[in-house]
Amino acid sequence: MTPRLPDPALPLARHAATQASATALVLLDLDGTLTDSAPGILASVRHAYRALSLPVPDEDRLRGFVGPPMQTSLLGHGVAPEQLDDAMAAYREHYSHAMLDAVVYPGVAEALVRLRAALTPAASLVLATSKPEVFAQQIVDHLGLAQHLDAVYGASLDESRLSKASVVAHALRSERERTGQQVDPARALMVGDRHHDVTGAREHGVDCIGVLWGYGSRAELLEAGAVALAEHPADLVPLVARRRTTG
Repeated sequence: MTPRLPDPALPLARHAATQASATALVLLDLDGTLTDSAPGILASVRHAYRALSLPVPDEDRLRGFVGPPMQTSLLGHGVAPEQLDDAMAAYREHYSHAMLDAVVYPGVAEALVRLRAALTPAASLVLATSKPEVFAQQIVDHLGLAQHLDAVYGASLDESRLSKASVVAHALRSERERTGQQVDPARALMVGDRHHDVTGAREHGVDCIGVLWGYGSRAELLEAGAVALAEHPADLVPLVARRRTTG
């Protein structure tokens, strides 16, 4: 009986299938995911309340200001709609200096290097934050993170793009324009620390890996629908790789 030789086309077919299912786009949150930005944000929030002669929320409530759009947090904690413009002006005036007080979480820069190496050459690693894009670019430049990113996407100062869902939509649209390739949401992943990251990504069919070193909780992320949780920055590469082979 003639032994059956392996089909030489099979390895190529397996490689093509792997490439087809590989993650093409990783969207990274900033505050609470790449950086501990609470000191600058909270100092600026306190400044805004004092500028309006309003009671400053207690520390537990203030922690919840890190991550979501600032306008949403202010309106939910004692700032009236007619005061919002003044509150945001005071916040941004202070934050334009305090934003550089952020620090990169230990292990994040190394994780970005490893994540880049683990992705296919055509894949993109980008920032997607509810922070105004102009501020986000200055922060990643200052902290040396820009070298690991293909692009920076964020909210707009005119508030036409504010929620995480609108930022994700902006990122997907901009990546199509930047690369000339349509991004399949099934081949994209969000990485973030708050429920807004999870739900904002899911509005566009993008799964989210939740991180536990930031400002959100395990329960918050799982309830929102995170597909996996990373305990440490080093966990991101195996989680993304596992998603590549099972997604």
